[in-house]
Amino acid sequence: MVLPFNSVEAFSVNVSEKHELFRRAVREFMERDVAPYVEKGEKEGTVPKEVLEKAKEIGLYGVAVPEQYGGQGGDTLMTAIAQEEISRVWASLSTRVSVGGLFMTPILLFGNEEQKKKYVTPVARGDKVAAFANTEPAAGSDVAGIQTIAKKINGKYVINGRKIFITNGGIADYYVVTARTSPPEPNARWKGISMFIVEREWKGVKVLNRIETMGLRASNTAELAFEDVEVPAENLLGEEGNGFKYAMATFDRTRVGVAAQGVGVAQAALERMVTYSTQRFAFQSPLIGFQMVQEKIAESLTEVNTARLLTYWAASLFDRGLENEAIVAASMAKLYATDIAEKVAIRAITVHGGYGVATSTGVERLLRDVEVMRIYEGANDIQKLVILRETARRLLGIKM
Repeated sequence: MVLPFNSVEAFSVNVSEKHELFRRAVREFMERDVAPYVEKGEKEGTVPKEVLEKAKEIGLYGVAVPEQYGGQGGDTLMTAIAQEEISRVWASLSTRVSVGGLFMTPILLFGNEEQKKKYVTPVARGDKVAAFANTEPAAGSDVAGIQTIAKKINGKYVINGRKIFITNGGIADYYVVTARTSPPEPNARWKGISMFIVEREWKGVKVLNRIETMGLRASNTAELAFEDVEVPAENLLGEEGNGFKYAMATFDRTRVGVAAQGVGVAQAALERMVTYSTQRFAFQSPLIGFQMVQEKIAESLTEVNTARLLTYWAASLFDRGLENEAIVAASMAKLYATDIAEKVAIRAITVHGGYGVATSTGVERLLRDVEVMRIYEGANDIQKLVILRETARRLLGIKM
């Protein structure tokens, strides 16, 4: 049997000088212009307008979007680097920015030229806020189980249904919404789902409430209702009935960004752990002098760099057009990086002792943030299924 990822090309990662210059610029921006706002923003549950405007100035909203649609024209690896560096300082801001990418990706992949110009451009420039409205009260990981309905009446689609846990939901100007245009087939539940671009100001679009979450507290998570929302036929994204495929293709690509968020949080936890262990003394010796602390740091150094390499590898596969390999690698990266971020965050809390659980230090926030990352855009248990099934199907030609 030929094993997957058996070529030299499949394993190469090319981080260029351009990527590193970009990393330096984002890191300087985050440490200089954003870090002072983090604790206040987390307590108030919002990202200050000053931060959003500065992020807009340096083009963080459309890093990998083509320049013709208001973006920076970067690649997937550049987006991963941006998400890593933003999350290292403030994961809530990373989420606010990345969800715009979740909205733009299906439009860039499957939308027409008019849709790209009208909806992608203002989001990529940071002029408009966007969200991806897919999850429902009874359909999270089971995307095929959504119950929101879209009926075509007099040349328009009328949408009725509820969506929940929608990041940016309460503040978005635009939504990508999945809805059923026909009933599911007995042996193909995914069929009959379509995807639409919906504007917040349209009659019947309602924000029911904001959902408070344990982590990413400055991001906006909301429950939405769509009550007889009339959507013009031209706002159907791609072809009717292909919404499930579009959603899966979108998650396959944006999952690298979640992995990068995990790397950023893990890096922050590692840095906090090392800094504290060199400054804090116990029994007349710095903490870093104790073997148990040394083990935690050594394990974390190894795992954080492994997660980074895995994430960059997945991004590089997409950039080289190796989609089958990239989709599997992206799930591996999301699973591993967010799991490692959880481990390193717990180690950092342990090393900090009482200060680790004090909200004033911000160390415990790293753990709370990553717990959300382990769930959204495909819970980690689901990633294990994706890794197995997609490896079998795409790389080994085996049907499961």
